[in-house]
Amino acid sequence: MAMATQSHPPFLQCRRLPFSLQSFPASFSLPKSVSSTGVKNQFSSFSCQALGDDDYYLIDAPESIGDGFSFGGGKYAEGPSRSDEWLQKGKMVKAHASSGSGEKAKDPFFGLAMGAGSQISADAFKWFCVESGSPDKPTVILIHGFPSQAYSYRKVIPALAKSYHAITFDWLGFGFSDKPQPKYGFDYTLDEYAESLESIIKELTADKKISIVAQGYSAPVVVKYASQHQDKISNLVLLNPPLTAKHTKLPSTLSAFSNFLLGEIFCQDPLRASDKVLTSSGPYKMKEEDAMVYRRPYLTSGSSGFALKAISSAMSKQLKTYVEETKKVLTDGDWKVKTAVCWGQRDRWLSYDGVEEFCRDCKLRLVELPMAGHHVQEDSGEELAELLAGFFRKRG
Repeated sequence: MAMATQSHPPFLQCRRLPFSLQSFPASFSLPKSVSSTGVKNQFSSFSCQALGDDDYYLIDAPESIGDGFSFGGGKYAEGPSRSDEWLQKGKMVKAHASSGSGEKAKDPFFGLAMGAGSQISADAFKWFCVESGSPDKPTVILIHGFPSQAYSYRKVIPALAKSYHAITFDWLGFGFSDKPQPKYGFDYTLDEYAESLESIIKELTADKKISIVAQGYSAPVVVKYASQHQDKISNLVLLNPPLTAKHTKLPSTLSAFSNFLLGEIFCQDPLRASDKVLTSSGPYKMKEEDAMVYRRPYLTSGSSGFALKAISSAMSKQLKTYVEETKKVLTDGDWKVKTAVCWGQRDRWLSYDGVEEFCRDCKLRLVELPMAGHHVQEDSGEELAELLAGFFRKRG
């Protein structure tokens, strides 16, 4: 099923439907009255076209491209996109053994079989990783928050790579990494993320000592990992992490994805799932070409939305416990990892109240960035890279 290209991006012309369309006839039309929210319909009907017809965007793509939820696998133009360029910079790395019965994943709405992007890997999960700099130099792992992508560190990596071996990756469920349907081998709990983090870091760095930078809501998971592998970690830098009791409740922008019924709809909306969560948390103003990178997973497969719903639900239940554990770890006398907190002062999700006191009690270095928000690496990427390099040089 396809629609002719227009001047607007395809997702603005038509809303994705939360089910596979494979059971429909080979050709059919929708009424002229069907249109997306807030956008006047500029075409009268949809028509099915064969894959490969360059003049059409496919909604019901085959497994090789999508799984019945996609616009031609998230392609928006005939030429290469920034998303394609980013994909070419990275590689797929297998880590963390998959579990489950081996049963084929089905969508939660109608029980229809989903495409390859929603299925569990045969042996281990595939992670999308980007590396830059010589492997002979000290290694820095850059870990994005929830929800985001490794792409958020695109401004940081080039500067760090001059003196360090910089590595970033997409968490399972995000970006180009595997996104198995929940209940079919990975349920996106914080405990599972902590276990999988150990696997991917071991695969990427073997026994090499590393420094870690963790942003936002991934920080408590990373701290748990670090507490169990202190001998492997030289430095730990946390970017706007949830630290205080006020931080244990998700902002409404994220908690909406775990709502009953409505969450199923919200998590399949690319504008709400990518644009809103990035722009509502701080001063970040996305360029359209960057926004397309973040939207692509949600346009490619329903699995991205289902993963987002699952992690939001898990966060709602487990975040308080993980934040409390973070404080215990960082205040423990046995904590030996050199740790700093970098805080974007214009964070609209996490209050700064109590952060200074927390860092003082834990004897952590605190660096403030007045012009950055929750996603520090997006708002002040180059400045952050300089701060990180300086911190690592002084701490060794």
